[in-house]
Amino acid sequence: MADEGSQESEGATVPTFDEFATVMDRFVNLVELGAAALFALLFAVGVVDLALIIGNATLEGNITDPQVVIGFIDVGLLLLIIVEVYQTVVAYIRENDTRRIVRLVIYTGVIALVRKVIIFRTEEYSSLQDALFVAVSYTILTLGLVALLYVDRQTSEGPA
Repeated sequence: MADEGSQESEGATVPTFDEFATVMDRFVNLVELGAAALFALLFAVGVVDLALIIGNATLEGNITDPQVVIGFIDVGLLLLIIVEVYQTVVAYIRENDTRRIVRLVIYTGVIALVRKVIIFRTEEYSSLQDALFVAVSYTILTLGLVALLYVDRQTSEGPA
């Protein structure tokens, strides 16, 4: 006679849907942990890379060049994006409240947009109209994220 959680078929035990779902959940959790570990490793490599970039700029004597400094900021903000994505994955794994996960995603978007705005250069576009289109797009996205943050703050504050 088979266990209550399994069905017997020609001498073999066939797992039930719940047992199969439990095994798949464990597998997905392992993959999620692997993704979190990968982001942590990526962050560590990025920090070392940024230190090397700063060291090289110092040795070459161009550490005060505005373009070089913007490059530092660009890499630093990219590292912050990696940290935010890592925290989002960890929060998702721990199954924290959805509001926190959404807030982390919004913060990641804000950091990504700030990074894009800081490194934005009109001369990188084929025409001034293309550059203006991108600038307006960044503005719309930024206002949308600010609106989301505002709504989140307003709805998360309890009555006084």
